Amino acid sequence: MPDTHAPGPTTRAWIIWAVGVAAYLLAVTNRTSLSAAGLDAADRFHADASTLSMFAVLQLAVYGFMQLPVGVLLDRVGARPIMTVGMTLMAVGQLLMAFSPNVGVAIFARMLLGAGDAAVFPSLMRLIALWFPAQRGPVMVQVTGLVGQAGQLVALIPLAALLHATTWTIAFGSVAGLSALFAILVFAVIRNRPPERAADVSVDTDTGAISTVTSAIDTSVGLRAAWANSGTRLAFWTHFTTPFAGTAFIMLWGIPFLTAGEGLTPAQASLVTTVYVVVGMALGPMMGALSTAVPNQRSRNLVLPTVLVQVIMWCTVIAWPGPAPLWLLILLAVALGTGGPASMVAFDVARMLNPSHRLSTATGITNVGGFLAALIAIFLIGVALDLLGAGTPQTYNLGAFRLAFLTQVPIWSVGVFFIIRERHRTRRRLGLHWWR
Repeated sequence: MPDTHAPGPTTRAWIIWAVGVAAYLLAVTNRTSLSAAGLDAADRFHADASTLSMFAVLQLAVYGFMQLPVGVLLDRVGARPIMTVGMTLMAVGQLLMAFSPNVGVAIFARMLLGAGDAAVFPSLMRLIALWFPAQRGPVMVQVTGLVGQAGQLVALIPLAALLHATTWTIAFGSVAGLSALFAILVFAVIRNRPPERAADVSVDTDTGAISTVTSAIDTSVGLRAAWANSGTRLAFWTHFTTPFAGTAFIMLWGIPFLTAGEGLTPAQASLVTTVYVVVGMALGPMMGALSTAVPNQRSRNLVLPTVLVQVIMWCTVIAWPGPAPLWLLILLAVALGTGGPASMVAFDVARMLNPSHRLSTATGITNVGGFLAALIAIFLIGVALDLLGAGTPQTYNLGAFRLAFLTQVPIWSVGVFFIIRERHRTRRRLGLHWWR
């Protein structure tokens, strides 16, 4: 019998991945840098809750909008130039943020960050698909997500400490300089594909067998074909539903809720947000192994239970009489921390059910989901706070925060409905029972 085992990754593959994942860590730091400065930003720019939410909403809107063009460009020109441009845009965005004199410039800076950030993760997913055996894909994706989660810790701890020890300009200018250095490093080290692969490929995810794709890719056809695939839609709704509550919490509203709403000290609030990040990092490899072990039961066994746990914990915190105890807020952070690893399952679904020449387009569509849901949640929470008369740091209160966070429930409901629907359609297409 012929050997169906794919060869292991080369040393060069590991070096490329290491540089790519370090760039991704920095991209996550850039993405969540406002979490370290939410109250500072509100004071610096005299922003109410709706205005403050627009920093993150427009950043995520640009991120989501750029996913499709980034995916198409990745399928055409490869990861190296796209990731380099992404790091450069983030450097420019943070430099503008460092010297921004008003809200308008600061929001434009966050939009540049969103555009640059949009280029990094899909590029890394493509590098993993082309440089590593297909069987290692789920675990590599989760480990990548694990390292990326550390970028949130960088934003929450060292960047916050630098901001409070120095100035706004020094803190954000330092991140800009680091992003510029990584743009150079990415361009110097990253290569689009192994030298033995002169053409695009399609990978059989069960055997690792590789076949060459010779047909040209048409952009509109590629987008339509990717979205027409029920597996892509299942991946999109999986990514839409699982991480948004944690993203809204960690990017903007978590620290104000914990300090101004629940009355925690800054140290206690930092503990809660750190638990969120650490849980996401710890669960990543486990979720990757489980995703590999149950490829046909990911939605039922991994995704939907994760969403249920998040809903239960948020409802418990919201319904708690008076301020929630610290242990309950830590449990909330644990529940929200499961969303990131569960969202990475979406990329396993997209990779398993799409040919490699359409992988980046499908990945881009998938990646839109979580950030679309997050920007909706962040915006709705901000609007709700303003409508409740609690739109500034001076007027934040626990009752308003609790009602504002209830705006997440319709988003979960829509996401779960479409996960179940697209799961049914995908399993029917694959000849599998709709539930088993």
